[in-house]
Amino acid sequence: MGYAAVLGEALVDLLDTERDGERMYRQAIGGGPLNVAVGVTRLGGAAQFVGSLGDDVLAGRIRAFLTALDVGLHGAIVVPAPTSLAVVTFAGAEPDFRFYGEPPSYGLLGPDDLDLALMEGADVLYCGSVVLLQPATLAAARRAWSLATGLRVFDPNVRPRLLDGPAALAGLREVVAEFAAGAHLVKLSAADAELLYPREPVEGVAAYLRELGAATVVVTIGAAGAVLAAAGADPVRVPAPTVNAVDATGAGDSVMAALIADLLLDGEPVDPAGWVERVAFALRVAGLVCESPGGATAMPTRADVLRRFGDQATPSSST
Repeated sequence: MGYAAVLGEALVDLLDTERDGERMYRQAIGGGPLNVAVGVTRLGGAAQFVGSLGDDVLAGRIRAFLTALDVGLHGAIVVPAPTSLAVVTFAGAEPDFRFYGEPPSYGLLGPDDLDLALMEGADVLYCGSVVLLQPATLAAARRAWSLATGLRVFDPNVRPRLLDGPAALAGLREVVAEFAAGAHLVKLSAADAELLYPREPVEGVAAYLRELGAATVVVTIGAAGAVLAAAGADPVRVPAPTVNAVDATGAGDSVMAALIADLLLDGEPVDPAGWVERVAFALRVAGLVCESPGGATAMPTRADVLRRFGDQATPSSST
């Protein structure tokens, strides 16, 4: 088994909460790609985080957190900037993100900062999330994408509050099309699909991304599960387990992490049925994440998933 190189952002979430009748913010290490890297390692894979980290105490905590969870930092650089913050409020279990920090500490990785051997040696390369809105890191992602010799996976992980009008959305849509065209796997949420392709059904979005060149597309649709579009089959819906959701932060990232971990362990499924099993497992991982507060700290192990969901928790090794 090799490793996944996960290129994207790491930051600190300030999670809106209530304690003893008072509103307050709970500090948590986060960022979608960071959650993915942590999730991969928790599920038995190996991951290297690739991105820019600030030069302050918060960045030190991020580095210590990742090191403690066996996430590699060979692809991470230190930049002279305070760590970016994401203030997270909730309407029910769904998080709403507002970002603070200029320039964003997570958007300062450039193409010349890449460890080329690390990129070329990865069995899986992940690119995506809000770093795609930062010119330098977008250029780095493009270079990494061109260097990849393994499987390429992509997640746009759109944050509407970072999009400055229709032109920015149109530009992001072009970036999504560019990366999807060369991806072995694209994962996005129904909210991403609605923002990028308004009024288009999720099955249509999945089919469209496959037409662009993506080998397999997974669109998560919350408690309803996911839509899967794999080669040789029409898009199908994969149900999610019933869970007691308290916080959906990191749920989509955990789906991506589970899919990457299984790509590292067993490679690509040989047929659409194998993808259905993989996605069903990933949705169980996400369900367990939703039952705990936080993002990265809620990422489970395979043993955790087995305890929660029993014999149906693990995909067949024959896929």
